[in-house]
Amino acid sequence: MSHVIELTNIVKKYKEVTAVNRLNLSINKGEIYGLLGPNGAGKSTTIFMLLGLTEPTDGELFIEGISPTKQPIAIKEKVGFLPDHVGVYEDLSGIENLILTAKLNGFSTSEAKEKAKQLLDQVGLTHAMYKKAGKYSRGMKQRLGLADTLIKEPSIIIMDEPTLGIDPKGIQEFLQMIKELSVEKGITILLSSHHLHHVQQICDRVGIFVKGELLAEGTIEDLQHQLLDRHSFQYEIVVKEPAEQAEEFIHSYNPTIKTTVYDQAIHVTTNQKDEGQLATSLIKDGGFNLISFRPLSFGLDDIYQQYFQGGDDLGSRES
Repeated sequence: MSHVIELTNIVKKYKEVTAVNRLNLSINKGEIYGLLGPNGAGKSTTIFMLLGLTEPTDGELFIEGISPTKQPIAIKEKVGFLPDHVGVYEDLSGIENLILTAKLNGFSTSEAKEKAKQLLDQVGLTHAMYKKAGKYSRGMKQRLGLADTLIKEPSIIIMDEPTLGIDPKGIQEFLQMIKELSVEKGITILLSSHHLHHVQQICDRVGIFVKGELLAEGTIEDLQHQLLDRHSFQYEIVVKEPAEQAEEFIHSYNPTIKTTVYDQAIHVTTNQKDEGQLATSLIKDGGFNLISFRPLSFGLDDIYQQYFQGGDDLGSRES
């Protein structure tokens, strides 16, 4: 895969404060990449550097081989940007807002009208095209902002907290639109968010960004494996007998094995790969009837807890 966004050792300092620290990031063509981090992590600063709105203190970054620092105008021709708060002309209707943007991008009046109608249909706003944008809900304004972003047919769209303040139903519809854009039109999307479940639903890869540093990245499965490899392993054991009896038996023979009874199953958490198998051997030796034994993986909730909130124990939650 070809990298359309490339950041190498990017540093951004504001006087004595380091907002971004040695960031290395590559995003592939047609990929939806989620930059997941708490507020103040440096996500917006990174986006501003990519858009050419601020310069890095050190390092290099390129979008389709173009430097935003040296050629910010060229970047604006290729990259669409959807902020968390979309600015609209509230006294103009939805279609009038889009026609204005289209004409500013070189479309004739007739072309602008056709383009506006097409995009309003694409984002599900045909029913409200003649309604004043000031009367739009937050979710409708985000849809209008997405349509506005698509007018110049960008190859890349950068979104900064695009679901902020939208109701749950609107969020699901908006995320589906983003996914369709990527799949159907091959648009590369960088989505910044602190909402882990939104990122989990649509992103091909996720980067966990905390205090200006990229702590881990990959698919959700990759991140799960990274946690498992670095922290602990977890297994689920189900027996025919009451789980509490089997757990008590395990502890009577080996009290160092950490167990929890969870939904009539025994969860074994350990930093040793073979201790789960050891627990099953003990159960068999004790005359219990083993129904199932399987490894568990951690969900994104656990990843979030580990990296954002500094939890030392990943607990016994099942993915």
